[in-house]
Amino acid sequence: MKIPKLLNKYWISVIVLFVLLAFVDQYNFRAHYKLMKELRDLKNQKAFFLEEIEQDSTAFHNLFESDDNLEKFAREKYKMKKPNEDIFIIIEEE
Repeated sequence: MKIPKLLNKYWISVIVLFVLLAFVDQYNFRAHYKLMKELRDLKNQKAFFLEEIEQDSTAFHNLFESDDNLEKFAREKYKMKKPNEDIFIIIEEE
């Protein structure tokens, strides 16, 4: 009996292997797509955090460059004051 060329044992094994790899395997196409999407998101987060680190390190160096910058930061951020001063905080309501 002559087997048609499209259905010989090699083509059948290739088709079965493709179906197994594409849909049944642990690392199928859908899982691969999800992993690639997660990798892209993580790379975007890495770029964001590297930019934030650069900004923070610049602010840190500017802060400790002089005592005036440090005093200004402490007064604005933590509302610190000198012993002979009073601070009034005004909160505007919308």
